[in-house]
Amino acid sequence: MRLVKKILIPILLIAVGGMGWYFAKPLFRDLTRQERPIPTVLVRRGDVEVKIHSVGELRSVKSAMLTAPTVWGGGSLQILRLSRTGTFVKKDDVVIEIDPSEQEYHAEQEKSELDQAEQQITKAKADAAVQAAQDQVDLLHARFEVRRAELEVSRNELVSTIDAKKNNLNLEEARRRLAQLEKDVQSRAESSRASIAVMEAGRDRARLSLAEAKKNIENMIVKTPISGLVAVRDNMDAGGGFFFGAALPEYREGDMVFPGRALVQILDLEQMEIEARINEIDRANLNSDQPITLQVESLPGQSFEGRVKTIAGMASRGEFFMGNVARQFETTFEIRKPDPRLRPGVTARLVIIGDSLKNVLFLPRQALFDQEGKQIAYVKRGSRFVAEEVKVKQRTESHVVIEGLGEGVEVAMISPTEKKGKSSPGTPSVAPGLGGAAP
Repeated sequence: MRLVKKILIPILLIAVGGMGWYFAKPLFRDLTRQERPIPTVLVRRGDVEVKIHSVGELRSVKSAMLTAPTVWGGGSLQILRLSRTGTFVKKDDVVIEIDPSEQEYHAEQEKSELDQAEQQITKAKADAAVQAAQDQVDLLHARFEVRRAELEVSRNELVSTIDAKKNNLNLEEARRRLAQLEKDVQSRAESSRASIAVMEAGRDRARLSLAEAKKNIENMIVKTPISGLVAVRDNMDAGGGFFFGAALPEYREGDMVFPGRALVQILDLEQMEIEARINEIDRANLNSDQPITLQVESLPGQSFEGRVKTIAGMASRGEFFMGNVARQFETTFEIRKPDPRLRPGVTARLVIIGDSLKNVLFLPRQALFDQEGKQIAYVKRGSRFVAEEVKVKQRTESHVVIEGLGEGVEVAMISPTEKKGKSSPGTPSVAPGLGGAAP
């Protein structure tokens, strides 16, 4: 008997609960179906502060890019020493040091070629001097022969006719040899000078190559022209340059780089500015030299003052793949007194302060709706809402200054047309009006 009671009592309780839920379910459904009243707001008159909120990124106004040195013959270079990202360096500090072994080898080669060229020039000049001395001796001998032949010709009256003809022939031959020898001497002298000039040109080339090799060795040590913060660039040569969406590593000591490759950027911390994008709808409230206040994420609780520096003359397209298709204006902002602790790349939250609009009618921006290219507000007339066109004079991030509605007029914060067909007793309906539809 007791066992039966223990089994029947839970079954009866479950049955009673199920029947209660069955009869209470329609009532609960009716309660949940009742919609809340449409929220409204009143048209107010007063002063509206024009403020624009934005998020930007700090960047350095002045920077210097340090590259791998351009060297003779091209090829790759190996990094021996490299300052890390975030290191503060002063002007003329060594930031990059490249292995100079290959350049030292080229310098030794050019030095050897220069020594060889100088030795060849010295030998060529000595040979030319010996040849010039020999030519002078030959010229003296030829002139002596001419003079002796002239003396023999002067005795022609005392000798026979045949001997006189021989003397004349000997004089002509001596003069011909002297003339030919003088030409040969001049030709050899010019040839020697030309050969020496060619050798000297080769020596000068070797000297220039040696100077270039020494300069390349000096360029293996890269110093910064300004003081600032080190930002090491991504290694574009790692893995053969194929990374298909993966993050590129920074250059490190031991990496191979190509001449002229950008390795390090030095960021000047004395002059900082902020780069941000301002939405097209806020552009009308933005002017140059407009004051701003900002806070930096890395320095919580501290505010800075600045001004609007430059505004782009043309709007750029939004980031489509990020879901932002609105056009935006590239804007830069100047910090009046930068803090030494500020660093490029950190996030800054900006508040751009505009002129206050005095004694104007305004509504929250959510109370206006765009319908067929016209700005309308759903004005409450009795128990219904009527769509009426309003004129927009100014927009801010939170309010819109209007004309066409009186102070104290009640308007809907959401579109009543969305509740068409869902109205419950006591919920206002939408009356036909400008762009409106009857329920």
